Amino acid sequence: MPATLPPGLSAAAFSQALAGFRQAVGKTYVYADETALSSYLDPYSTTEDAAHTPAAAVAPHSVEEIQAVLKVAREYGIPLWPVSTGKNYAYGGPAPRKSGYVVLDLARMNRIIEVNARDGYAVVEPGVSYFDLYRYLKEHDIPLWIDCAAPGWGSVLGNLLDHGAGYTPYGEHLTMQCGMQVVLADGTVVDTATGALPGARASQLYKWGAGPWIDGLFTQSGLGIVTRLGVWLMPEPPGYRPFMVTFPDEDALHDLTEAIRPLKLNMVIPNGATSVELLWEAATRVTKAQYYGGKGPLPPSVRRKLMADLDIGAWNFYAALYGPPPMIERSWSVVRDALGKVKGARFYTDRPGDTAWEYRAKLMRGIPNMTEYSLMNWIGSGAHIDFSPMSAPTGDDAVRLYHLIKDKVEARGFDYIGEFLIGWRDQHHIFMLIFDRTDPQERERAHQVFGEIVADAAAQGFGEYRTHLDFMDQIAATYDWNDHALRRLNERVRDALDPGGIMAPGKMGVWPRRMRA
Repeated sequence: MPATLPPGLSAAAFSQALAGFRQAVGKTYVYADETALSSYLDPYSTTEDAAHTPAAAVAPHSVEEIQAVLKVAREYGIPLWPVSTGKNYAYGGPAPRKSGYVVLDLARMNRIIEVNARDGYAVVEPGVSYFDLYRYLKEHDIPLWIDCAAPGWGSVLGNLLDHGAGYTPYGEHLTMQCGMQVVLADGTVVDTATGALPGARASQLYKWGAGPWIDGLFTQSGLGIVTRLGVWLMPEPPGYRPFMVTFPDEDALHDLTEAIRPLKLNMVIPNGATSVELLWEAATRVTKAQYYGGKGPLPPSVRRKLMADLDIGAWNFYAALYGPPPMIERSWSVVRDALGKVKGARFYTDRPGDTAWEYRAKLMRGIPNMTEYSLMNWIGSGAHIDFSPMSAPTGDDAVRLYHLIKDKVEARGFDYIGEFLIGWRDQHHIFMLIFDRTDPQERERAHQVFGEIVADAAAQGFGEYRTHLDFMDQIAATYDWNDHALRRLNERVRDALDPGGIMAPGKMGVWPRRMRA
């Protein structure tokens, strides 16, 4: 019997529930001992493991097994926490929102149900990773590209449901979703939108169906367990040109962002255009200890040496062009003219031997890899949580966010490691707060400063688009217009669909009635 029990449940009652779970999925796929459950902890948490220790984990293999698990959970009032591959590190990984939940591990549901080469889509289950889908396309010689997040081991379905983004022209993952199958808390199975029509011929081609479009309700919500998802894939283009532009001055961020915006709005640059700060770029190739033995952030002299040694800038812009070669050449002349006006611009279309260039060039053509995880080597025993506010793609907003975060974290002894990614009309700012996970004091400082920059950013109108388990309530509380009208609406929907409050309680700060106090 595990040391952690679901809230309000006795050891005897939980033992009976575990027996029910074993009957539902088989004894082999119910994990309740300490050793097995250690793989469901968050290795990057700034808080103690006790804050997010599951009581058990259950790994179903089918919709029918999920329905059987839900029946047991409803009977005993056990909160479930669904994860797909459990690789959402920096945001919680496989750990549940609170201790005592049972993790619903969907990694065994890993079928690629369909790939349609003619119409450019795939239908996948939760356990399908970017690597899985990429290999399938290659093995079957299908001329389609995936759009992947930086770590290729993540779930295609899971990243999309968490509003993740990538680096090809199909980088807005939720925009590329079309149709899903969902199991509700009461066990009802729903095919959404056009898929609700029996024998539908366009269920992965037309997103909206008839009536209200409800697919978005099942993203970042826990309102249902998504067991199948349609996702559009990019036809392989006849030409591809990745490029990098470096800028030596920190102050270039403003003019660079201003130059990028019209290129993005007019689709001259069609993919996720990314401005990467010096240390993010450097940390894929070197460690901090190789350049600096002191404590705190790197001094300016060391930063200059890094730039010279690695031939990189204070800011490093990545994007790509796609299509017939003549079209690429015309677009390239426009890009060079626009970005060349920013002080100090240096252009590259190839950088042999540069690890950072190689992994970025792969991401922008949909080749999954794990290179970005080498950033954890920047410091010994590195871990990270990510702060991800949204803004308009303006130079003023970029500079304001950059200094809001950089000045605060450097004052607390941390390095600023971040990037700005411009999507269709928004700007993601991804700040990676890297800390020593073996140092309790540093973990505590990281936790404190993270909470402070959440509050500071919200006060200036910058809200996060996703966050770590520990900060979900704080983030939700910042969306407080009209006396938290949005949260109250979310709560009403949750109570209607899940009156027992068993489905991912507290996901993104939305709690069921029985746990709100």
